[in-house]
Amino acid sequence: MKILSILIINLAFISAVSAKPDAASDQRTIAALDKEYQLAVKNNDAETMDRILSDDFFLVLGNGTTYNKADLLKQARERSITWERQEDSNQTVRVWGDTAVVTALLSLKYVYQGKTFERELWFSDTYVRTSKGWKYIFGQASLSLPG
Repeated sequence: MKILSILIINLAFISAVSAKPDAASDQRTIAALDKEYQLAVKNNDAETMDRILSDDFFLVLGNGTTYNKADLLKQARERSITWERQEDSNQTVRVWGDTAVVTALLSLKYVYQGKTFERELWFSDTYVRTSKGWKYIFGQASLSLPG
């Protein structure tokens, strides 16, 4: 009976250890999810944005402007911005357990209220692991980079 108890405890331990998230796999998942989100923004794809964004999502721009999930989905549905370019580069993904941060350089060209804008900026997107998978919960963008 004692041997059976030890065996059960060892199996439980092995299962717990093997069930731990794999950081490299999480990095790949988050990198792909953030790329998917950036493409959804470019395409004003509110359905995909809605799936990826956490219900309590919050974005802070470098000038202090803030947006929540409803704001971004409304903007996408109304197509108030027409995107010509919405591409990131230099992407870095860092994972700490159930939290991940993506940092990248974002190159933008878009039309808003009849005016064309071109910008480059740095951003950080924070994701959290939930029972429904990874969700984008917080974003922060720098001011436009000079020149």
